[in-house]
Amino acid sequence: MELATANFLHEDMYTSSGVREAMTRLLQTASNGTAADLTYGFVSSAVAVLFYGSNFVPIKKIDTGDGMFFQWVLCATIWTISLIVNLILNSPKFWPLAMVGGAVWATGNITVVPIVKTIGLGLGVLVWASFSLLMGWASSRFGWFGIEPETVNKPVLNYCGAGLCLLSAIAFFFVKSDVQTPTSGEERPLLTDDTVTSESSGPADSSWVDTLGPRTKRIIGLSFATVAGVLYGTSFVPVLYIKNHAADQNGTYTGASQFDLDYVFAQFSGIFLTSTVYFLIYCGFKKNQPKVFPRAILPGFASGVMWAIATCCWFLANTYLSAVVSYPIITTVPGLIAALWGVIIFKEVKGCRNYLILVFAFCLVLSGSLLTAFSKV
Repeated sequence: MELATANFLHEDMYTSSGVREAMTRLLQTASNGTAADLTYGFVSSAVAVLFYGSNFVPIKKIDTGDGMFFQWVLCATIWTISLIVNLILNSPKFWPLAMVGGAVWATGNITVVPIVKTIGLGLGVLVWASFSLLMGWASSRFGWFGIEPETVNKPVLNYCGAGLCLLSAIAFFFVKSDVQTPTSGEERPLLTDDTVTSESSGPADSSWVDTLGPRTKRIIGLSFATVAGVLYGTSFVPVLYIKNHAADQNGTYTGASQFDLDYVFAQFSGIFLTSTVYFLIYCGFKKNQPKVFPRAILPGFASGVMWAIATCCWFLANTYLSAVVSYPIITTVPGLIAALWGVIIFKEVKGCRNYLILVFAFCLVLSGSLLTAFSKV
């Protein structure tokens, strides 16, 4: 019960406001392992998986070009939400190390638009979520990157659950997606110059991805999704590291908060700063002529709001359930939701064989998530 001990030692950090006091009482309840712990944790997980599985839906049919402008709009929105959360929490101490996790996430997020363009929304989320699970769960369970290994009441169930979720990732590689590039006038960006002659290269949404063949698209899409998943899965490590070293009286992070939401502003600041740097580099590379798509602004804002809320809920789930339980649930179930969007709404997957593989993989994901959840009970 190291977390409970740390909470007790540092509970005076949460008395600066009524909101913080209320959250502290919830956290103390959670650290005692009561039924409220599981309730708060699983409700937070449910909100997180719903929004994570749906946050890229608004931009599915919108021109985003190479995705760099969309990435910046998304991250600016994410930072705005974190600022609101920070004010509600009465501005807890800012730990710069948490920004590293945001930088890692933003680096992985650059690949999102190419992934959606090459293998589709559903399959892309499924693949990167599974690899995110592998990194996040393993680093928490075995204590990688200098963090303390976490324990559960039923380790066998936890191992089996994580194994089934990982097996589902392998199954998803055998699903073939049918991704169509938007071509209708309704889906063209607003920022187009009709005076430009046909010498301009390709359609308004053209990017390097659109010139690839089907097989190359699939290889690049799956590769990008794998890299994104690994980076996503390690983005929480700095926060866990800070929390794990809070009890060290002679350490840099002595007295650090054990309430995960206190690190949201720092991590999201890292996301916004890194995405801004990447966008400036991109503008320089394009000789100050970046591809900007106004139609992507509101969808990007909606995606950012959903992602930010989902991540805040994930932070809560980490607090109430521990990362070793929340990771397998929140990194895999959103893929199921995204796949449903892809199959039912966007028709990305077709054919009996692909449907059977998806159903099989879904069963693995659900079974793995349930086993992981029960390992905490």
